[in-house]
Amino acid sequence: MEKLQHESFSYFLHETNPLNGLVLDKTAADWPASIAATGFALAAYLMAVERGFMPRAAAVERTLTTLRFFWRSPQSREPDATGYRGFYYHFLDMQTRRRAWRCELSTVDSAFLVAGALAAGVYFDADTVDEREIRTLAEVLYERVDWQWAQNHGATVTHGWKPERGFLRYRWEVYDEAMLLYILGLGSPTHPLPESSYAGWTSTYRWENFYGHEYLHAGPLFTHQLSHVWIDFRGIQDAFMRVKGIDYFENSRRATYVQQQYAIDNPLKFAGYGPRCWGITASDGPGPRTIKVDGIKRRFFDYRGRGVPYGPDDGTIAPWAAVTSLPFAPEIVLPAIDYYLHEAKLTESNLYGFKATINPTYPVGSRSPFGWVSPWHYGLNQGPIVLMIENYRTGLLWQLMRNCPCIDRGLRRAGFSGGWL
Repeated sequence: MEKLQHESFSYFLHETNPLNGLVLDKTAADWPASIAATGFALAAYLMAVERGFMPRAAAVERTLTTLRFFWRSPQSREPDATGYRGFYYHFLDMQTRRRAWRCELSTVDSAFLVAGALAAGVYFDADTVDEREIRTLAEVLYERVDWQWAQNHGATVTHGWKPERGFLRYRWEVYDEAMLLYILGLGSPTHPLPESSYAGWTSTYRWENFYGHEYLHAGPLFTHQLSHVWIDFRGIQDAFMRVKGIDYFENSRRATYVQQQYAIDNPLKFAGYGPRCWGITASDGPGPRTIKVDGIKRRFFDYRGRGVPYGPDDGTIAPWAAVTSLPFAPEIVLPAIDYYLHEAKLTESNLYGFKATINPTYPVGSRSPFGWVSPWHYGLNQGPIVLMIENYRTGLLWQLMRNCPCIDRGLRRAGFSGGWL
């Protein structure tokens, strides 16, 4: 695990612009930075110091560079700005540092970025000029975010905004990775979300039963993981979970077991699926293409929000998604890690641990039993690997965020109680 953790962390060492702290979204030519990956990097630096992967002084320097950039970068309605109202564009050019691809101002990716800043603000607690500045910048970056504006006069929070046409029509509704967003928004001392926004979100939940597991459903596995990277939900409950008699951590454990059981059941009869080879989530893939494989017409997708049990499912497996469930169900995740490392040998000849995905069903020219293998690494995959392995081993990030006042305040305003609260 430590080797995988170290190799995955190396992504943030080598795929970051040292002049501004921006982290490459994907290892493809001329690709932009991802603000979410940058947020995960800020937290990964803390783990790296604890593990001896990086000196504290180097982590301070990188963190300070990153936070200074975001604080000083242009915030305006101009189409080539870096952000607006405290939020930031989903993708930024690695060099010019401005909006890339006419993308949206992303509310949830901004939440991951802010969470990384807040974690750094708790961790770097020394009475030095640089570490005091980290704490100050983390605070002011968080306080600048106008969560109320992002509601656009609705009950829930919108996915984002574009200067060309305003707010996106989609909102953060139905259970998904937005738990962190709502908790940060509720905890804001400057522009807090109303408590009704959280109630509006939970009112759209879907409670279902698959393979004998009753749980709060979301198809892609990452939706059961990303907020948990930051917040320890063991033993704390909101109103919804108090009625159900479980917590969100247990919910993610059940979702992990559903993923494994789906792979064992393998209703669409894809190659490779089994008790140690599973993990279906939002990921890239070998498509788009429709071809016949062994006489069966198969439709393969490129990047898609794959999910269980309703799909879409085209035989693409994301090893990183299984790893990120390690704290929830180590008894089934550790054998999967062992399989991916030592039998599938998916880290061989890779700079940063696992490539994003494999598809054993998709026909390729080689004789590899694992079929198509993604040529790419993604920052948004590497961060959860690094941090959830650490949460499993030491609970480092969970403990840091417990000591963050806005997390405590946001959880309480959302109605959470019990456990460590």
